[in-house]
Amino acid sequence: MASLDPRMMSVQPRIRYNTIGGVNGPLVILDNVKFPRFSEIVSLTLPDGTERSGQVLEARGDRAVVQVFEGTSGIDVKKTKVEFTGHSLKLGVSEDMLGRIFDGSGKPIDKGPKVLAEDYLDINGSPINPYSRVYPEEMISTGISAIDTMNSIARGQKIPIFSSSGLPHNEIAAQICRQASLVSGPTKVDKGVHDGHADNFSIVFGAMGVNLETSRFFTRDFEENGSMERVTLFLNLANDPTIERIITPRLALTTAEYYAYQLEKHVLVILTDLSSYCDALREVSAAREEVPGRRGYPGYMYTDLSTIYERAGRVEGRNGSITQIPILTMPNDDITHPIPDLTGYITEGQIFIDRQLHNKGIYPPINVLPSLSRLMKSAIGEGHTRKDHGDVSNQLYAKYAIGRDAAAMKAVVGEEALSSEDKLSLEFLEKFERSFITQGAYEARSIFESLDLAWSLLRIFPKEFLNRIPAKILDQYYQRSRGQGDNKKTAAAKDAKDNAEQNEAQNGEQGENLIDVDAVPGGIRSEIHVKSRKREAIHAFIINLDQYSKVARFAFGRWNDPPIGTEVYVVESLHQYEQPHITVKLNRSYGDM
Repeated sequence: MASLDPRMMSVQPRIRYNTIGGVNGPLVILDNVKFPRFSEIVSLTLPDGTERSGQVLEARGDRAVVQVFEGTSGIDVKKTKVEFTGHSLKLGVSEDMLGRIFDGSGKPIDKGPKVLAEDYLDINGSPINPYSRVYPEEMISTGISAIDTMNSIARGQKIPIFSSSGLPHNEIAAQICRQASLVSGPTKVDKGVHDGHADNFSIVFGAMGVNLETSRFFTRDFEENGSMERVTLFLNLANDPTIERIITPRLALTTAEYYAYQLEKHVLVILTDLSSYCDALREVSAAREEVPGRRGYPGYMYTDLSTIYERAGRVEGRNGSITQIPILTMPNDDITHPIPDLTGYITEGQIFIDRQLHNKGIYPPINVLPSLSRLMKSAIGEGHTRKDHGDVSNQLYAKYAIGRDAAAMKAVVGEEALSSEDKLSLEFLEKFERSFITQGAYEARSIFESLDLAWSLLRIFPKEFLNRIPAKILDQYYQRSRGQGDNKKTAAAKDAKDNAEQNEAQNGEQGENLIDVDAVPGGIRSEIHVKSRKREAIHAFIINLDQYSKVARFAFGRWNDPPIGTEVYVVESLHQYEQPHITVKLNRSYGDM
């Protein structure tokens, strides 16, 4: 059980009751009790001397309803003695809890020494004055492109992960724990002495109702990958008392509040699975014979969940912050289920794990379209991440949505009926899912690497098609060389050629209608007309133009394998063929053209 404050013992002798009126599930009903108080801690002594702890759920006159944390099995109604402590449940907290593993009631289970408490805090927390809350403005990086680029998480935000049974939410949670870090932009000035430093970042992980295999997975993953030293882990197993799940998230949040507001750390709290917590609430409500709400859950579940979610945030005068990522599983993939439905009203967005993407072999299967981060705008951009971040995110959303529509249209009318723009959208859709969303479970991408990867995908389209990005941002990032550094012109050209050969190897099996043309002048417009001496491509777009080697890649209608060295005429406009055309030579071809 969570540690009791020794100061509780310095009170007047307490009355021991032997008036248990009945036992109902995890609840014990006591009669003839003097002045019971709500949330008061109760000590139960069984006939064999075993002690258990409980908490008053309901106090009415001389009658009290107590929930027993360790379960009611073995309680003898006539011989069990009950004692009211007069205090609420408190947790002994210390910085030594970092790197330790506790059960769902706060007892160490890692064979380590007992934690010497530096303070005792009420697990229900203290209400935060809304006026003293500080608006989240800095970003926490998860190392996952789909989250960091398109659903950025601000320090102090609460954003849940909506998942379902059979989806890899546990793997994603473990990956976030391994890779999570603070983000400080290149021009950002840290607010506090320790703000932005890796040693000032900690993680509190609370698992509720997990099986033994999942418990071992988290424990082994944290220990083997070196992230355990900054993690405090609370594990409530599926065979532990159900009622214990009620206090597990509160123990985790109490620990996080100590780290954030007394040690001034930035804390990330991951809670999984909140659905198990809500099921425990429903079980207690049924035992109390309360009137059920939607699908049997208690009508006060919204209020109860808010007492958990609203403990995230930043407080004026304190350098630390608490960021929450609760994970919940939607029964039958139903987002209208009461648990995700009520959670969405309280939290500031959601990250959606998609079963269709999972079935396609994509990891992490994060569907960015229904995902949302409401505080993202305040944590990104110039001074935080990079000035193109917001515009790139908006453009990725737009092009991905168009690509999904094009894929649906292709299923109805076939690929031949699609326009050239639709075909580019399909190419973007495939590469976006396979190279941007998809990443290894142990692959950590910085926000800058994710943004550069996003630009490499957006260059599939001509500039004119990127209407969500301002012209100044396009001029700075769209034509930027893939080669890095200030090397000589020949070295940059070689890098571009190597990249082109790598793209050829990756895309050769996809049948893309692409060619590379040498010596294209930099003034060529994005919309062009390409023809050879014998064949003609009615519509073509430059989709990549390297500023050093002048190698351009074109996308156009089918063209049957022109030989290498064929002279290709590039005309600057579709509707002005009378203009002098430019003669260039075909350097290489890709796929079926």
